[in-house]
Amino acid sequence: MPVGTEPGGANLPDVLAVHARVLLPVLRDDDDLDWAGYDGELSPGPRGLLEPPGPRLGADAIRSADLVLVPALAVDRRGRRMGRGGGSYDRVLARLDGAAPTVALLHDGELLDEVPAEPHDRPVDAVILPGGTVTLNPAAEWTK
Repeated sequence: MPVGTEPGGANLPDVLAVHARVLLPVLRDDDDLDWAGYDGELSPGPRGLLEPPGPRLGADAIRSADLVLVPALAVDRRGRRMGRGGGSYDRVLARLDGAAPTVALLHDGELLDEVPAEPHDRPVDAVILPGGTVTLNPAAEWTK
């Protein structure tokens, strides 16, 4: 669920829900993410986030996704993603282990040659910029 001026905007879940079932993250106390189905309603969550009020589906529910959109402050050309430092989405990406394509939504200027990375950081497969999509992992199974 985009926050503030993050790419995609506040209506992103509504746009996506026209075409597919949408799962949105629910931040847990341990900074991991649970998931809930989006039905058009959102409730205030921790750290100024908006979350679906429906039943929690568990951390592994994301493995049922056909596509996973992740937030990022920047991504480099090897797919390394810089987030806000909580590691929530790195845990999600590790849990997916290639089960679905992972795409970061970025503003212009946020696809960089290199970003700092830690051993636990997980790359994304592609980024969507205002001008189009850039595939960072052409060997990924979903690109074939």
